Amino acid sequence: MKILVSDPLHERGIEALEQTPGFEVEVNTSLTQEELLGIIKNYEALVIRSSTKVTEEVIAAADRLRVIGRAGIGLDNVDIAAASKRGIVVMNTPDGNVITTAEHAVAMLMALSRNIPQAAASMRSHKWEKKLFRGRELFNKTLGVIGIGRIGRIVADRARGMKMNIVAYDPYIPAESIEKMGVESVSLDGLLARSDCITVHTPFTPETRNLINRDCFAKMKRGVLLVNCARGGIVNEEDLYQALKEGLVAGVALDVFEKEPPGDSPLLDLDNVIATPHLGASTDEAQENVAVAVARQIIDYLDRGTVRNAVNVPSVDGEVLIRLRPYLTLAERLGSLLSQITKGGILEVAVDYIGELANYDTVPLTVSLTKGVLTPVVGDEVNFVNAPVLARERDIKISESKRSEAEDFTSLITVRMKTTERENTASGTTFGKQDPRIVRINDFRLEAPLEGHLLLIYNIDTPGTIGAIGTCLGQHRINIATMDVGQVIEQGQNIIMMRTDTPVPLEVQQELLGLANVTFVQRLEL
Repeated sequence: MKILVSDPLHERGIEALEQTPGFEVEVNTSLTQEELLGIIKNYEALVIRSSTKVTEEVIAAADRLRVIGRAGIGLDNVDIAAASKRGIVVMNTPDGNVITTAEHAVAMLMALSRNIPQAAASMRSHKWEKKLFRGRELFNKTLGVIGIGRIGRIVADRARGMKMNIVAYDPYIPAESIEKMGVESVSLDGLLARSDCITVHTPFTPETRNLINRDCFAKMKRGVLLVNCARGGIVNEEDLYQALKEGLVAGVALDVFEKEPPGDSPLLDLDNVIATPHLGASTDEAQENVAVAVARQIIDYLDRGTVRNAVNVPSVDGEVLIRLRPYLTLAERLGSLLSQITKGGILEVAVDYIGELANYDTVPLTVSLTKGVLTPVVGDEVNFVNAPVLARERDIKISESKRSEAEDFTSLITVRMKTTERENTASGTTFGKQDPRIVRINDFRLEAPLEGHLLLIYNIDTPGTIGAIGTCLGQHRINIATMDVGQVIEQGQNIIMMRTDTPVPLEVQQELLGLANVTFVQRLEL
């Protein structure tokens, strides 16, 4: 079997692959996209990091490809949907660089507070500008952690060792769970107002795009220090530039940018900006860990069919997978849908398997559901292996029940999600062999596909409202692919599930919400 390593990989990982009988390993880290398209058909496995772009075109040309292994977490450079349709397993290594990334954030904060990069540059110019680079202590200062998942928790722990006061904002984790970490849970506005230093550790999702923007900078303490070692695009770079120029932000440390490399970003011209070229995971230990991990995962899959740390295939027996695959997809998408429409920290998720499904081992289905619930929250960090662990870390109670009595469908999955703010229920089934459909949301019955760019809209049932929604989308040149409507006559309400050809921008979502008789609009990506 032929394996292509198309990005730089630690030698320990390459050695593990080369020492496996029957494996032929080729390392080529200088391929253009066109060259990759031309040769990918020859390989059973592709090992990448962040540089190689595994597009739909690449996957379409990969006649023999069985597995894509990412040495690291982020999978922005892989078309997972296209890989899934071709039956290609996509794996990552989510645990290999957590500590490394957290340590880099702490190092950046310390360097920022003491002007270390600027002072070092001055010394290299043979200057002695002791008074110019006076810094500030971190002792007894308040650190605001935005996103307190695995990396954010480590940063908080390290900062606590420096005797900093820690506050955290994470809308997906109940306040009680955050308090158990010895960290004070606050709102985003509360964090912005109280923090002397702020560090960002959220995934990059539609909800976190431009999360830190002009409005946020206006609410921060004047002279705050900001660190972003998470993902580019979470901090609006234009607004950040203005905040730095106006003195609202005293300094910023960036390891990530919206565009990488950032080119001629004006941020790099400012003296109060320190930056590194996405080095969060770049330590010898982390690179060795993820290289060895991805190599072993690929070996296990190609040699024994064992799937570990896959983001699109659960770890189940092959025969079981054939029977359950449509329902695994359904469960994951129901979980993702509820997670996206149910605001607040997730407390409980209860799933009911009804009809023929009750006769199967439903553990893989519940794992798939859990992954769907967590994906909008933690992004690429979650997969089919670690989903239950991440749920437990966040104190999310997952329960399941079975009923063999069929109702309107041969098999039905019903999921109830309770958060700190509200509760929602959704039911789904499959049409044919591979077509997951949602058939109920709370009291509303409908029949809609669960894939693509979706809009969920609640509106008061009055003439002209649906027409106004269509007109608004048309004015923004957004084409409606499908539209399904559910109605509760007693309540005088409609629910609309609409699939569009392109994602609906946030500003269009807000415009729809401003229409008469429209009460709720949520963008969904499934």
